Amino acid sequence: MCAAPAGRIPAAYAASGRRAVRVTLVATTGFFLFRYGLGLPVAATYALFSAVALGGLSRIPGTGRQRAATGLRALPVCWLLVIAGTCLSVRTWSAVTGMLVVGFALAFSAVGGPRPAGAAPGLQLLYILPSFPPYDPGSLGERLVGTTTGLVLLMAAEALLLPEPPPPSYRERAALAARTAAHCATLLTAPPYALTGTDSVAAREAGAALRPLTVPEAERPAGPGLRDRALAHTGLATRTLLSRMARLTTPGDAQGPRVTAVLRAVAALSAATADSLGSGPSPVAAHADLAAARADLSAMSAAPAAAGTDGPHLPEFPPAVLRRHAAVLEIADAALAMATAADLAVRGRRASVPVPPGRFWYARSRAPVLWWHRARGHAGRRSVFFQNAVRIALALTAARLIAGVDTLPHGFWAMLATLTLTRTTMDETWSTIRLALAGTLAGAFLTAGLLTLVGSGTGIYAAVLPLWMLLAFTLGPVKGVGWAQGLFTVLVALVFAQLVPPTWRLAEERLLDVLVGSAIGAVFGLLAWPRGAHDELRRSAAELLRRAAEIVVATSADVAAGATVAPPVVSCHRSLHQAVILAESAYAQFLSEPTPFGGRGRRRAPAPVDWQAVLIAGHHTLWGSERLLDPPPAVLGPDAAESAAGLGDRVAGRMLLVSAALDPGSDTPAAPVPRLDPAIAGLTAQPPGAPRRYYATVSWLSALMTDLSRIPRTGPEHEPAAAVARARD
Repeated sequence: MCAAPAGRIPAAYAASGRRAVRVTLVATTGFFLFRYGLGLPVAATYALFSAVALGGLSRIPGTGRQRAATGLRALPVCWLLVIAGTCLSVRTWSAVTGMLVVGFALAFSAVGGPRPAGAAPGLQLLYILPSFPPYDPGSLGERLVGTTTGLVLLMAAEALLLPEPPPPSYRERAALAARTAAHCATLLTAPPYALTGTDSVAAREAGAALRPLTVPEAERPAGPGLRDRALAHTGLATRTLLSRMARLTTPGDAQGPRVTAVLRAVAALSAATADSLGSGPSPVAAHADLAAARADLSAMSAAPAAAGTDGPHLPEFPPAVLRRHAAVLEIADAALAMATAADLAVRGRRASVPVPPGRFWYARSRAPVLWWHRARGHAGRRSVFFQNAVRIALALTAARLIAGVDTLPHGFWAMLATLTLTRTTMDETWSTIRLALAGTLAGAFLTAGLLTLVGSGTGIYAAVLPLWMLLAFTLGPVKGVGWAQGLFTVLVALVFAQLVPPTWRLAEERLLDVLVGSAIGAVFGLLAWPRGAHDELRRSAAELLRRAAEIVVATSADVAAGATVAPPVVSCHRSLHQAVILAESAYAQFLSEPTPFGGRGRRRAPAPVDWQAVLIAGHHTLWGSERLLDPPPAVLGPDAAESAAGLGDRVAGRMLLVSAALDPGSDTPAAPVPRLDPAIAGLTAQPPGAPRRYYATVSWLSALMTDLSRIPRTGPEHEPAAAVARARD
C-alpha cells in the first residue's frame, strides 16, 4: 500500500493517520469477527480494547517493525495481566491490591528505556479491563483468545501496513561521527596541526548528532542491557574525542614524531571503529597499535629522573611540548574508549578488544544483573521514574477503590481517565483536565443525541464504528486532549451499544466516570511531586556538582602526592556515577514538561540554565579522574604539586558555587547561576620540572572550567529553542 504523496498531508496528520488505519482495521476486524461471526461478545471486547491499548493508548516509539517486535515481546506480559486481573476481581480489596502492585511495576518499567515506557499505559489498560466485575473465571479462555487475536493482528498490521522509512540508527550515527573523527585526526598530523574553519564545524555537528535530544526516541540507546549501555558509551566517547580534537590549539612546533604517530593511530582506530559499527571486523589490531603509540608517548613525556636516583634519564621538555603531549594523550584515551565501547556494542560479551575494569564495569555482567542495577539505582524518591510510578500507582489504586466501593457504572472508564489525564506536573494535569472535561461534555451531548435517535439499531452503530474510530485516532493525537476525549466518548458508546441495549444514560455515565477519574488525577498530581522534574532536576544537578567537586579535590590531591587510586576516591566515583544517572533521567523528563511558572502574578524564574553542560561536566569529571589516577603514578615536584592541588581546590570551589545557586539551602538567598571565567588564575602556570601528568591535570581542570562557564545560558545557541523556553529553575 502506498502512502500519500509528500507535501499534501501535514506530517503530524500523516503519522497519526497511518496509526489510525492500523488500529481501526485490526480493532474492528477482531470485534466484528467475535461479536457477529462467532457470537463471543467477551472475546470481541478484548480483541478491540487490546488493539486500542497497544495501538492507540500506548506510544511505543520507532517504525512499525520495531513496534511489532516490542508488542510480540510483551505478549506474555499481556496474558499475565489479563489472568491476574480476572482472578483478582473476585473482591474489591484484591483488585485494589493488584492495581497498586501492577500499576507501580508497569510505570516503573520506564527505567528500561523508551519502548517499555511507551508500552506501559497500554499494558495498564490490559489489567484494568478484566479487574472489574463480573468475577467470571470461566470466561478467562475467551478473554485470552480475544486479547491474543487483537494483539497478533495489530503486530502484523504494524509490520506490514503503511510502513514508515526508518531513520538512521544510533550505530549509523556513531559510525559517521567516527569517520569524521578519523578525518580530523588525519588533519592534525600536518600543518597547521589544528582544526580550522569547516573542519571544526563538521566536528561539532558530528558530535551534536549523537546528543540524545537530536536522536529519535526509538533510536536512543537508553536500555539497561550491555549493548545499549555500550552504544551510549560509544556516543559519549566519540563526542569527547571530537571535542578534544577541536580544542587542540597548542602551537604546531610542539608536535614531534611521537605525537604524529599517536594521531595517525587515532585516525586508523577511528576508521576501524566506524567499520566495526557497520558490521565490519573488530578494531582489535588498530586498538593495539594506538595503545602502543600512546604508551610510547606517555613514557617519553614522563617525569625526568630526580637527581641522585637510579634509572634512565628521560629528556626534559618545555611546557608547550608537555601541554601538547597531555592534550594528545587525552585524545588517545577517548579514541581507545570509543573503540572498546563500540566493540562491546556490536559483539557484546564476545568483544575482542581488551576491556579495562572500572569504566566498562558492565562488560561482563549478565542481563538480569544489569536490569537489577538500573532498577536499584532508581529505587528512591530522588528518581523521577520512581516518582512517576508512585504517582500513577496511587492514583489508579484510588480510582479502583472508589469504583469498587461506590459500584461506579463502567468504573474502568474512570480508571482510564485517571491513567490518560494524570501528568507529571500539577499545572499540566490541571490544564489537561480542563480540556478533557470540555471535550467529554461535548462528546456526551453528541452521544446522548445519537443514542436517542438511533435507539437499538445495532447495524447503524456497526457501520459508523470504523469511520468514527478512524476519525478519532487521526484527529485526537494532533488536535489535543479535548478532541481526543470528545471523540473517544462517542467511540465507546458505539462499541457498548453493540454489546448491551443502549440508553442515553450511557453518555451520563461516561461523563461521570471522566469527572471522577479527573478529580483523582488532580488530587494525586497535587500531592505527589506536583512540580514534576523541574525541582528534581535542580536538586540532582546540584548534587552532581557537589559529588564532582569532591572528586576534583581528591584527584588533584592524589596527583600532587603521587598516589594511586584510593578507596575513598573509588567510592566518590560510584556516587558521582549515580548522581549522573539521576540527573540524566530528570533532564529527559524535564524537556517534555511545560514551564512550571509563568503568567500574571507568578514569581519570576532565575536566569536560564544549560542543564546539558552540567551533565557533560559530570561525565568529564569521571573520565578525567579515572585517567589521571591510572598507575603508574608520577611524583610531582613541590611547585607542581602545590599548583595542582591549588587549582583543584579552585575548580571545586566554583563547582560548589554553581551548585549552591542551583539548589540553595533554606537559609541561602536564591540567586542566578554565576557566569564564570573559564581562564582562572594558575591554569597557564609552568612550574619548573613539572611532568606530563601535571599538564594532563591542568588540561582536565581547564576543560571542567569550560563546562562550568557554559552552565549559565547566554543565548539560544546553547540548546534548541524549545528547550530554551522551558529552561527554568
